[in-house]
Amino acid sequence: MRAGIAFLIVAYMLSQFYRAFLAVLAPVLAQDIGTTTGDLARASGLWFAAFALMQLPVGWALDHIGPRRTASILFALGGAGGAALFAMAQGPGAITVAMILIGIGCAPVLMSTYYIFAREFSAAIFGTLAGVTVGVSSLGNILSTAPLAWAIENFGWRETVGGFAVFTLLIALAIALLVRDPKKPEGEAKGSLLDLLRMPAMWPILIMMFVCYAPAAGLRGLWISPYIADIHGAALDQIGAATLVMGLAMVLGNFLYGPADRIFHSRKWPILIGNLGVALLCLSFWILPPSGLWGAVALFAVIGLLGASYPIVISHGRSFCPPHLTGRGVTLLNLFGMGGAGVMQFASGPVYAGLVGHSGANVAYGQLFALFGLVILLGLSVYLFARDSTG
Repeated sequence: MRAGIAFLIVAYMLSQFYRAFLAVLAPVLAQDIGTTTGDLARASGLWFAAFALMQLPVGWALDHIGPRRTASILFALGGAGGAALFAMAQGPGAITVAMILIGIGCAPVLMSTYYIFAREFSAAIFGTLAGVTVGVSSLGNILSTAPLAWAIENFGWRETVGGFAVFTLLIALAIALLVRDPKKPEGEAKGSLLDLLRMPAMWPILIMMFVCYAPAAGLRGLWISPYIADIHGAALDQIGAATLVMGLAMVLGNFLYGPADRIFHSRKWPILIGNLGVALLCLSFWILPPSGLWGAVALFAVIGLLGASYPIVISHGRSFCPPHLTGRGVTLLNLFGMGGAGVMQFASGPVYAGLVGHSGANVAYGQLFALFGLVILLGLSVYLFARDSTG
């Protein structure tokens, strides 16, 4: 089982890579096949939308057929197949379809890992395991920064993405061979997704889940690259370095949030304080924008650090899920998390296009990032009423 979990974590590392690699690919895709920032914002948003919508069938599949087949089949067909299509793309349309396929393929990977943790380990350490998993997997986020920029410059973007398609297929095969499905408890009660939605304790957490991942995912996955290029004249190597710094901050944030519930004897308050910090930093780009490149990168890095609350929010929601609805519970939470990121990413392109026509790039970026901050504040105003739980 340990080997199987290890390959699931590698698969989620690739999921982190694919959701963030457009930020570095953006300049070469624009030059080679004519993609625009709006095209990539739409493709990125649809990746998250496909990922989110798949959570409902994935939750059913985890509870009924287990994580081994669910993860391996979708990751092979969607993940590897989508990456192969991306490598052969001749225009923005193919990029969009490829990102949708990759989103579908990546959808079951983390939830399969969490499902195994929930079944095989005690609830008290679920948050720590969840945080460590996302933290280690965030190496994929790092891989999509300076290392990806180096590979593109030395091998070409098509060859690089094609290589990742092959690697994705190999990981899917390893999951099929090595993952073992947890045993289901005897006499397990029946239930449905509606049982979870009828629980008042879940709704403030679902709202927080909807907003908490959007700023870090949106800024790291797309907007950091055009911002520092347009406002501070960053070249490809500087874009790679900047995204690497923000990616490393997100890795550290996952490790810090993981055991926070046991350290502070609360899941709610670390989430509240961290996300309030994210909101204020996003608003600062509009109210008091940074004057230099590395000042901006420092702000992005702290947003990445504080915005890595995703695992502990999942842990908070999972603490209210009955055992027989574990799979559907964690995937419902993930649906809201990825759905929120997808909505914000999808909307951010048109919003920026509308703002830049009236105010210029500097003001438009500030207003767009402030919008991310306002969304977090709205989510926090609901989450204040959430029931707390402890690690």
